[in-house]
Amino acid sequence: MTPTTDADVTIVGGGFGGLSAACHLADAGVDVTLLEKNDQVGGRASRLERDGFVFDMGPSWYLMPEVFERFFSHFGHEPEDYYELERLDPHYKIFFKDSEARSASERSSGQRPQKGVDEVDISADRNENRELFESYETGAGEAFDDYLATSQRHYETSMENFVYEYRPTWRDWIDPSLLKTGTLGLKLLGSMQGHVEDYFENEKLQQIVQYTLVFLGGSPKNTPAIYNMMSHADFNLGVYYPQPADGGPGGIGAVVDAVVDLADELGVTIETDTEVTEITRRKEGFLVETADGDQRRPDVVVANADYAHAEGDLMPAHERQYDAEYWDDRTYAPSAFLLYLGVEGEVPELAHHTLVLPTDWNEYFDDIFEDPAWPEDPSYYLCVPSKTDDDVAPEGHTNLFALVPIATELDDPQETRDRYRDKILADIAENTGVELEDRIVVEEQFSISEFANRYNATKGTAMGLAHTLRQTAMFRPPIESSAVEDLYFTGGYTTPGVGVPMTLISGEHAAEAVLSNSR
Repeated sequence: MTPTTDADVTIVGGGFGGLSAACHLADAGVDVTLLEKNDQVGGRASRLERDGFVFDMGPSWYLMPEVFERFFSHFGHEPEDYYELERLDPHYKIFFKDSEARSASERSSGQRPQKGVDEVDISADRNENRELFESYETGAGEAFDDYLATSQRHYETSMENFVYEYRPTWRDWIDPSLLKTGTLGLKLLGSMQGHVEDYFENEKLQQIVQYTLVFLGGSPKNTPAIYNMMSHADFNLGVYYPQPADGGPGGIGAVVDAVVDLADELGVTIETDTEVTEITRRKEGFLVETADGDQRRPDVVVANADYAHAEGDLMPAHERQYDAEYWDDRTYAPSAFLLYLGVEGEVPELAHHTLVLPTDWNEYFDDIFEDPAWPEDPSYYLCVPSKTDDDVAPEGHTNLFALVPIATELDDPQETRDRYRDKILADIAENTGVELEDRIVVEEQFSISEFANRYNATKGTAMGLAHTLRQTAMFRPPIESSAVEDLYFTGGYTTPGVGVPMTLISGEHAAEAVLSNSR
């Protein structure tokens, strides 16, 4: 981008979307100030530090590495200027609980299975994964190849035509050039469940290629089939762990640090512990007021705060695009119950990333989307970064967090949380063989109330709007406000959607919109 405006821009919120927009705008010569409510930037990608343990509080999977390469290349850098990547192998481990346990040799020999837990590793080697699929279902190895070929085609076409390309109007989405690429003919309308069933009968194999829906905040029944593209990101592009080039704790927090260093280099002013309480359009520019009574007068505002919160709580009614009924009618990504645990000793049974899944997870998704309740048979994710990174835990200890997706708006009083905490620890012991209770030296909880209070997250969602058909692409709230001139939005509520790579791109789109309208 080249300098096109002398506008003074204030960005409200320091998640990846806000940081990305700040970098792109500053690189174009814009005077940018970023205001962050909390004591550190990164949004949900914050860090928690306790007694020598360093936890990524939110996102912990480094996927789609080319998105990060593309981001830093805009500024004459590459990720390696800030951090190194280690490809994880296995990418992750899965425990299927309440299942027929069968090793690969048992499956291939036809031995009678025993009741118990089925454990599989998803390898960095695609051929090993192909053999794994074939061991569960005759012909599934070839189906795996076909599935990934479709996934790659959808990924590459979608990224080129929908994700990287900023399309602010309906006219942009019905661009005749898209017809020539066949993009509009992709399997968009069907559900992921129906699409996956065309390839695999085995429920476990279906789950393996669908687990990434957790990153999109949806279920197999409400997420469009186009998102099979995530399997290309998983199996073909790989799962990585970032480590700072100059040492210290790694993880997604290291990526936040890298983007902050870049923002500093570009001249962005970042102010933390600065909560914005009002955004109001004035005859010339905006009034942005903070909790301490300070008033700013920028020409342009980019809101990286929760979209519904920004409109409903920070702006006057006549400047909102949507009313409360609109936001109440949206489908939100789940919230989460998280346990951050510092543990004595090691956990050899677990991988860096581990998923624990019931064989039939329909009831679990019903507990999230259909009849909200604390799941009786939870699916959950365990992250053990100390498997890869010695700097995130004291010597002789393990850094571990457990994340259980749960419905939004559930009551989560301490009594309920403590009871659920005990349930999860018991479930971990039963299904992975890891006994944690008597080894915990550091423990912190984070749940619906914290998402609402720390991030102003509507209904306590952990990510924002789910990627249902009615909330995909042009159906997501716009980056450019239709009600207020010079007001823009970025982050997981807008296009292209939720997740660290997508919000980085969203920030680029927001900056592009600002600069286009300032020419």
